[in-house]
Amino acid sequence: MVNPIWLPECPQVNNTSHRENNGASCNPILIPALALLAFLSISPAKADAQANSPAQQTESQVQLLAPPSAAPGTPSVTVTLKDAFDLARKNDPLFVGATLDAKSAKEDRLQARNALLPTITETTQYLGTQGNGGRVSDGRFVTNDGIHVYREWGVMQETINSNTFMRTGYLRAKSAEALSNAKAEIARQGLYVTVTKNFYGLIIAQRKYATAQEALDQSKHFFDISGAGEKQGQSAHTDTLKAEIQYRLQEQAFNEAKLAMDSARLNLAVILFPTINMNFSVVDDLDSAQALPPFAEVQTMAEKANPDLRAAMETAKQADFDVTAAKTAFLPTLTVELDYGMEANCFAVRCSRASFPEAGVLPNIGYFVTAALNIPVWDWGTMRSKLHQAEYKQQQAKVQLTQTQRASISELYSTYNEAVIARSAVEASRHTAELATESLRLVNLRYQSGASPALEVVDAQNTLITARNAFDDAQVRYRTALANLQTLTGNF
Repeated sequence: MVNPIWLPECPQVNNTSHRENNGASCNPILIPALALLAFLSISPAKADAQANSPAQQTESQVQLLAPPSAAPGTPSVTVTLKDAFDLARKNDPLFVGATLDAKSAKEDRLQARNALLPTITETTQYLGTQGNGGRVSDGRFVTNDGIHVYREWGVMQETINSNTFMRTGYLRAKSAEALSNAKAEIARQGLYVTVTKNFYGLIIAQRKYATAQEALDQSKHFFDISGAGEKQGQSAHTDTLKAEIQYRLQEQAFNEAKLAMDSARLNLAVILFPTINMNFSVVDDLDSAQALPPFAEVQTMAEKANPDLRAAMETAKQADFDVTAAKTAFLPTLTVELDYGMEANCFAVRCSRASFPEAGVLPNIGYFVTAALNIPVWDWGTMRSKLHQAEYKQQQAKVQLTQTQRASISELYSTYNEAVIARSAVEASRHTAELATESLRLVNLRYQSGASPALEVVDAQNTLITARNAFDDAQVRYRTALANLQTLTGNF
């Protein structure tokens, strides 16, 4: 891989010899600065002082603050993109919330399925009734047949209605579970895009930091050789001035690159760890990006695995089930209850009844069945109003589904084209960076032999910086485009 070398741009290059003081030209923005520096550096003594200025010494280091990290001696964590995604899934509140909603929807489906089945309960009761001095055997409450009544019942209950046969509630809960899973997948894909951007954002920031550092070294070297050439009378004083201006600009660019790198590390640390931990390193795998599948294959995957489309379809299904449930609410409901056990004046399998002592000892275990048929007759139009509401939501869900289908097709084409352009830009910018590296090498040789002006060196340095940064940006753009495409197709 090509290493970066950098410097801000000076667009116009004078083709005259760099030994002529009045023949050099540069970007108009730099002319006032050059004139001022030239005015302050008229005398040879000042020229010598300029050649030995502090800018030629080691560049000043700007100290940036960082939050406290892990305890001293804690080993650094090496993180790949997969590791970053696994760590982020544990800490991202949106993804965790969507995952828990999906699990809760699964429990709703189980509950809806179980609601179709009979329920069985067991109850134990004791009923104590105030007596009448033995004059009446069943005491003061005629509903009981004795002063002491014991109940031990097993109760099976089943409600039979249209939902029992059509399973509307269960199917709606099943659709709601599928909708929650689709939303969880949307959250997962969104988190993957976020992690990808921040992960490779740090890698690019590190690359640009290395680029800025190398550019600073290059500008320092150019400043040194231009100053030495001026002392020997082989180059003009304006060359030295341009070299120092370039050096100082690169020093500032280096500090900015350092700031960007530290900020990118902080952003990624917030996503990955439950507490801020800066003691980690990322694996630079930008040069091993996967290939872009053919569009036909991508389209097939999008039709099967597009979570947005799946969510819209499940929303429409729920609206259909709501309409069905609102319609079946007009039908009768049958409730059947079977009670088996005992209700006696003693807690035993056999005993005599207080109200019929002459009958002797009788069995206590038995059953009774209750069946109730409920027919809706009049509710002031409430059920019809609920039906209208369900139909309105059904119409809205259908419109949203068609809109999602159109948007998904459009987004698929747009995102795939973005990935194609990004992949092409990677190859083109890599070649451009290689050309810029060779150009700078040749210009440096020409300058040392007196065949190129200082501005040409500066321009070559700036061109190389721009080309290397463009190459890094193109790689991140391609990775991000792939991540965005996978939000529509699922992983490939």
